[in-house]
Amino acid sequence: MSIKKIKMNVRKNIALIAHDNRKKDLLEWAAFNKELLRNHSLFATGTTGQIISKETGLNIARFQSGPLGGDQQVGAKITEGKLDFLIFLWQNNLKQ
Repeated sequence: MSIKKIKMNVRKNIALIAHDNRKKDLLEWAAFNKELLRNHSLFATGTTGQIISKETGLNIARFQSGPLGGDQQVGAKITEGKLDFLIFLWQNNLKQ
């Protein structure tokens, strides 16, 4: 098995995704980290990107909404090596 090393630039390509009931949490995280995020290229699925951009003023390139293929678009960019990080908040439905 060979390992492929990928050199990352200082400016990262970061994707942001949140399930509906976690959008508020991701918005709070993005607002808290706004000045750090401003130094990177941001991407998000449709609704998530719209909310974060509107509330924080961050420039976010938007894919389709998740149910319309946005999650797959993000996955494709990851496999192409065009995204460096994915921040994905989802609902954990497991009961303890």
